[in-house]
This record gives sequence, C-alpha cells and structure tokens, in this order.
Amino acid sequence: MKPFLDDNFLLANETAIKLYHDYAKDLPIIDYHCHLSPQQIYENTSFSTITEAWLYGDHYKWRVMRANGAEERLVTGGEGASDYDRFLAWAKTVPQTIGNPLYHWSHLELRRYFGVEELINEANAPVIWEKVNAKLATGNYKARDLIAMSGVEVICTTDDPIDSLEYHRRIKELDGFETLVLPSFRPDKALEINRPAFLGWIGALGETVGAAITDYSALLSALELRIRFFHEVGCRVSDHAFDYVPFAETTQEAAAAIFAKALRGEAVSLDEEKQYKTFTFLFMGRLYAELDWAMQLHINASRNNNSRMLGKLGPDTGYDSIGDAPVAGPLTRLLDALDGSDSLPRTILYSLNARDNEVLAALMGSFQGGGVPGKLQLGSAWWFNDTKNGMLDQMNSLANFGLLSRFVGMLTDSRSFLSYTRHEYFRRLLCNLLGEWAENGEAPNDLALLGSIAENVSYRNAKAYFGF
Repeated sequence: MKPFLDDNFLLANETAIKLYHDYAKDLPIIDYHCHLSPQQIYENTSFSTITEAWLYGDHYKWRVMRANGAEERLVTGGEGASDYDRFLAWAKTVPQTIGNPLYHWSHLELRRYFGVEELINEANAPVIWEKVNAKLATGNYKARDLIAMSGVEVICTTDDPIDSLEYHRRIKELDGFETLVLPSFRPDKALEINRPAFLGWIGALGETVGAAITDYSALLSALELRIRFFHEVGCRVSDHAFDYVPFAETTQEAAAAIFAKALRGEAVSLDEEKQYKTFTFLFMGRLYAELDWAMQLHINASRNNNSRMLGKLGPDTGYDSIGDAPVAGPLTRLLDALDGSDSLPRTILYSLNARDNEVLAALMGSFQGGGVPGKLQLGSAWWFNDTKNGMLDQMNSLANFGLLSRFVGMLTDSRSFLSYTRHEYFRRLLCNLLGEWAENGEAPNDLALLGSIAENVSYRNAKAYFGF
C-alpha cells in the first residue's frame, strides 16, 4: 500500500514520476483567472488564525460543511461562533470528504505552506490549530508571502468595469514584490439588463466616465473607455459569465430601443434580452480583438438557487450548481459573428457542465487559425469540475479533438491565497496521463518530447498565449 500523499502522490509509473519531478514540479505559476483581492495583495493582508485563511469566503468548504450537518453559524460565522469553533467544525468535516478533492487540497495546503503533516480530524484539530497559528503569528505568512512561496509569476484578478484599479497601480510600485498582478475585465453587470441592480450599475458607470449614460451610444462609448483604461493598466484578459449563451440577430437600433426601455423601467422580454446581450457583447469582442486580448467565456452555471439563503447571505455563498442550457447552436453563431469580421479574439471556452467538453472541443476546431497556436482553448476543468476525474476528462476531450500540447493549463478560480496547491494537483495528473500513454505504448518513450509537453502545459503555453 502506498503512503498517503507521498512525493509520488498521483504518479502511478516511472515515466510519470520523471515527468513531474524533472519537468513540471518547479515551474512558476501563471494564474490567469482568480478572485483574489488586489487590495489584500497591496496591503499584504495577514491572517490571525487558520480559520481566517481557510474558511472566510470559501464556499467550496461551506457546501460540504453543510452537507456534514454543521450549523450555519459555524459555516459562515455568526451567533457567537469563534474562529476555533468554525475550524473544529471543518476538522470534523474533512475525514468525511474522502473522494472529494477538498480532502487532498486541505492536506496539501497544510503541508506545503506550514509543514504540518498531521491528518485533519477532530482529534488532531488542537495540534493543527496551534502549529499553524504559531506560524501565522511570525508575520511571514502574509498574502504576498504566500504568493511568493507558491512561485506565482502572474495573477489576473477579476474586476468590474467601474473599478478604479487603484490597487493594481499601487502594486506596481511595491519594492521587492516580483509577481505581476493584472486586472481582468468582467462586464457581466453591463449585460444583465434584467437584473434588479442594472440601472444602479449604469448610473455608477456614468459617474466613473464622467458623463451620464442616457442612451445606448453613450453606454457603448463608456464601455470602450473602460476597456481602453483597463488596457493601459495592463489588462490583457476579459471574462464573461454566460449562464446561458445568448445569440439573436439584431441591429444597433434594436439594441438601443431595448436599452431605452430598460432605462424607462419597462419590462424587457427574454428575446429582447438576447438581442441586447448579443450586440453589446459583439461590440466588446471586437475591441478585445483590436487590443489583442484573450477572451474567456464561463458557461452554464446555475446561480443562487436557494432564494431564502440568497436573502440571508447574498451571492457566492455556496448555493450554485451546474446548468444545462444549450451551448452548441448559440455559441457557434456568436463566435462566427466575430470571425465573420475577422475580429474573433483568442478565446477560452469553459462549461460548468462536463457534458459540454466534447461539444466545445469539437466546436473550437471550426475557428482555429490565424497563425496562433491554440487560438481557441478548452478551458481548464472549472469549479465543480476541478476534481481528479474532471481534470482528466477535460484533458482527454481536448486530446481527442484537438491539441492537448497547446493547452494553457490550470487556474485557481479562487479567493484563497492558499489555493495554489491546485496547480500541483493538476501537474501531477497531467504528468501521470502522459506517463500512462508512454507506459502503454500509446506515446513514444521520449522524455524530451513528453517533458516539453509537460512544461508547456504547466507554464510556457500560458506565458506565450497571454503575452504578459
């Protein structure tokens, strides 16, 4: 029996072991999509307890704690629940997560950052609490320390178009901090015309650009101003959450009339919403292509399913799931509309529904080209899919339909400064997959070739693709 989480964890053969340890293990990390706070990075946030570093804002953990029967006050805090109470509730939950990647991730985080090798359980909780908190108290485990310890070369945060990007600019002026921290342009609020907060956001956008947005032309001008401002600060990536993929043939005049209805407080139908979203998105997509940005489309999340808990806790608290909206038809037309004017940017396609892996992998082949290796990408296994099986399924689908060797690799999609062990997890699975193919005679026993693929997917492809 193999020991738990040893040096060759997830590496099942000699080729995989060589590929990981000799080629992939020590490469820098490019985290091109995450939800870290640039303010926390700039201010070099410190954590007084392991609970603060681990459980504040981590809806992955919150979901399984609820499933294990933890009271909500121990999950998200409140009603006198101390940090230790919450940590103990998590320690009681961890042994029940075997089979879930959280079991591996949690132990990896303790070992890689704090050198704590005890198994996480109720009996060991006091020892782990004391050991980790003692390390945190040294002042050597602040936000920027954890980033440096992880070997992170680039971080792309997720930023609203109205954000001042003040902290990104301040980070550039820091002495001794070598990680490049760049914004990503996330204009979901500009597209969600039927959400209650839409008009308030439009007003805030007008204040940001210094001109009231009284018609659709003014909106498009404001979005272009913000895109170009983001570009000046270093942004090279946009990001869109498409819970469903919108496409409807329309004109600027029709989109303008729909926007005017919304400004008057009138109801906008689903068909009108699709028209508005289509024209507005295509307008931004052409700008991304002009500026040579990469564009990310995150598809098929079902968000805020529990309306009662949404009212109590707000969004992003663990009440989301996988959507099943149609993808192939509308996405094909959306990409084709950009390609038709030779303005399709480099594009990464993610679906939260794993059934879409092969749909997306096949669709990508229709729009590759232009001399750009892997211009269209099948995005890394994301959110509910960043499991062992999910990562392997995504890589196999990409290999079957396209070029795994051109894949831009893993991201964290996380709010936690401890989540970079996910890159280690991914790299081990990648090397094991390549090693299995070689050991089975499905790939040549050529370490130079396989090693270059491991290096490229782990790091070099992303560095070249995004041009940071």
